[in-house]
Amino acid sequence: MSTAVMSLTESDLKACVELALKEARQLGASEAEVGVSVDTGLSVTARMREVETLEYHRDRGMGITVYRGKRKGSASTADLSVTAIRETVAKAYSIAGFTAEDPCAGLPDASDLATHIPDLDLNHPWDIQPDDARDLAISCEAAALDVDSRISNSEGATLSSHQGLRVFGNSLGFVAGYASTSHSLSCSVVGQQNGEMQRDYWYSAVRDYRDMDSAVSIGERAAKRTLERLGAQRLSTCVVPVIFVPELARGLIGHFLGAIRGGSQYRRSSFLLDAAGQSVFPSWFSCVERPHLRKALGSAPFDAEGVTTRDRTLIDKGVLTGYVLSTYSARKLGLKTTGNAGGVHNLIVESGSDDFAALLKKMNRGLVVTELMGSGVNGVTGDYSRGAAGFWVENGQLAYPVHEITIAGNLKEMYQRIIAVGSDVDARGGVRTGSILLESMTIAGM
Repeated sequence: MSTAVMSLTESDLKACVELALKEARQLGASEAEVGVSVDTGLSVTARMREVETLEYHRDRGMGITVYRGKRKGSASTADLSVTAIRETVAKAYSIAGFTAEDPCAGLPDASDLATHIPDLDLNHPWDIQPDDARDLAISCEAAALDVDSRISNSEGATLSSHQGLRVFGNSLGFVAGYASTSHSLSCSVVGQQNGEMQRDYWYSAVRDYRDMDSAVSIGERAAKRTLERLGAQRLSTCVVPVIFVPELARGLIGHFLGAIRGGSQYRRSSFLLDAAGQSVFPSWFSCVERPHLRKALGSAPFDAEGVTTRDRTLIDKGVLTGYVLSTYSARKLGLKTTGNAGGVHNLIVESGSDDFAALLKKMNRGLVVTELMGSGVNGVTGDYSRGAAGFWVENGQLAYPVHEITIAGNLKEMYQRIIAVGSDVDARGGVRTGSILLESMTIAGM
């Protein structure tokens, strides 16, 4: 049992798409779009040197949207038989008869659809058997548990391997698909000292399993991070510089992306409302979207509507050049789609030459945030307040771990107060960034 064998081929899925589109035409639909996918996966979790869970899944499904003029109906099914496809299309068509007309509804313009599907090297099936997956998960956790006697407990190590195949098509003649894989190994352990307990983790996530960090290195790093947090102290309330480590800096940029999405803009519910053309970040700050990076986790040849994905500069010397738009949100705003139905594809924050140690020296005294808790972020006002933990910095060096604090600010001001972006870029997601140093934030402690 492995994830290497797909139950259906790309040709099979294209036949399902074409059947659904044909049925929609025969029912009288003016337009239609169909997505069909099949996914397989294996996940094994080990805890305290024994297997805790082993899961294997194989899923398939189809979703169809039918337009009757400017009225839209959608339906889905997990059954890809001819009968089920016909019934699902009929249901979507029926639903469209009851919905209100929306002048912005409809397929993308034909000129926006992808005409070339580049090979982005996204598909690397891993023919790993459950016994081998179990051994890797156990060895990862064991490496963490063996680092130090203070590593007293574990939340487990999990190995996951996933392969998917998706085909999308519409009544404009577009039908295309591609296969992709994702593999990950993570470990989370608990340390104890003088009655205090702390937890931390580490992980690796890749398209190609051969690029994954070793199980031992992941476990050892999870243990080291946990041990570094023992002896955490609280802080008095202060206003100081703050560094977000790369895996948290990604979330900081994520709030920016949420604010410039078309839905937030046309609903008038964004702290960056109508900000295109304005200076949102410092004048040296830039970020770009690169959808066609080979093997990257955020790469895609076309978006969720079949619109071609293209390189673009989203922030140019601090200035927001445009929004993140699907066809519908673009029409609501009187603009053109940016090929971002479903999100961004490899947003890269351009980094400087400073590594993490250099950022610490530049900050001199302040807080490094390594964990965030809670969801105190207001997307309308930009107000930001979250529980945090990390390390206090004195004289450009990590001094001691801290916990039970809250960091607060306003995202519009926080973005303008970015001093530097580190060279320690984290590539384990759709947003790539190094550590981000902010001039100041309010730290609420004792």
